[in-house]
Amino acid sequence: MTKEIGAGAEHAVEVHLDKVLADRGMTLQELADRAGITVVNLSVLKNGRARAVRFSTLTAICRELGCQPGDLLSVRDD
Repeated sequence: MTKEIGAGAEHAVEVHLDKVLADRGMTLQELADRAGITVVNLSVLKNGRARAVRFSTLTAICRELGCQPGDLLSVRDD
């Protein structure tokens, strides 16, 4: 059975950008400069406040960090 998420509902996606950055010894500013993404947008993603992520953004982040999307995102079991 699939649960639908309505407007304004909480999602269960967790973002692990801070951990991956720490593992790589890279700062958010360094990633922003290398990936061509603003620090503000990366910060929104890192802090779990993003409502959506473009595939092009995810691709740029993964290329610079040498990781896969599954290294950055997971779904919580609620």
